[in-house]
Amino acid sequence: MTEPGSGLSALIVDYGGVLTSPLPDAMRAWCDADGIDHLRFRAVMRDWLDVAPAQPGGVSPAHALERGEVSLAEFERTLAAQLSVPDGPAVVADGLVTRMFAGFQAALPMVEAVRRAKAAGIRTALLSNSWGLDYDRTGWDALFDAVVISGEVGMRKPEPEIYRLAAAKLGVAETACVFVDDLAPNIRGAVAVGMVGVHHLSVEATIDELTTLLAIELAVGV
Repeated sequence: MTEPGSGLSALIVDYGGVLTSPLPDAMRAWCDADGIDHLRFRAVMRDWLDVAPAQPGGVSPAHALERGEVSLAEFERTLAAQLSVPDGPAVVADGLVTRMFAGFQAALPMVEAVRRAKAAGIRTALLSNSWGLDYDRTGWDALFDAVVISGEVGMRKPEPEIYRLAAAKLGVAETACVFVDDLAPNIRGAVAVGMVGVHHLSVEATIDELTTLLAIELAVGV
């Protein structure tokens, strides 16, 4: 176990589900609003996001989008076709991803924790697998020393190169980094290159763990 003060000097965080409200909540709200079978959507995502997706040629549309290898419009058409059912209305492809993430709300205590870490001298970065590049980047210049978006760099988590790129942009070794993500495979990818991984299950638990690891009080109101 890594002890406080043991050389950790950088904090790298995911975006959706870490700096925002939980991903499953947004997905459920979108399915309900668009009349999409949530279980069907989950099944498609399992196929597409699996390490070895069961797609022709081994190509996952989601992985291709995250690497910037296909356009957002092409991905939306592919996903809409997968989600449409013979006896139901066709899923509208145009704007599908925007609607999908419309329920996201900022997780302000997590944002403040990153801000406090940076103010205390910790190097900070955002590392996100992007579904399109339509982020609200307001305040990012003040919050992060580096930003790595998968579709902009042609790599995706949990590929080791993207973690190494984030560390390099911060000017630190991978072993100096704490990485926070809500998806376990992405945590395992970070740990494999030497980072300390924090699996984000709740805002309170993550902030408590980061406070211990970085030896900095990060909770709002403290």
